[in-house]
Amino acid sequence: MTVEELQKKVDDWIKAHGVRYFDELTNMAILSEEVGEVARIIARKYGEQSFKESEEEAELADELADVLFVLICLANQTGVNLSEAIEKNLLKKTTRDGTRHKSNKKLNS
Repeated sequence: MTVEELQKKVDDWIKAHGVRYFDELTNMAILSEEVGEVARIIARKYGEQSFKESEEEAELADELADVLFVLICLANQTGVNLSEAIEKNLLKKTTRDGTRHKSNKKLNS
């Protein structure tokens, strides 16, 4: 699925199952909450924290999908074409960082 198709699919879902998009500030808060849920899983699965006995081990893929969904909602409601944005962003990163990481001694030790 392309990014454009994904943006349309989320928009179609909102139109079919929601009343409307939450406002941008609400979606920003929801995005922060979802990123926190990803951080919680990463800290427990890959970091030094452990899951509580009463805690069900959450699904990282599902939480990442939640982050992507809300991010796409924000893009849709603010008129951002994510395909164009990522292409432009990669060009910026290539121009700015094209050799920086390869010459970073900390990454190559």
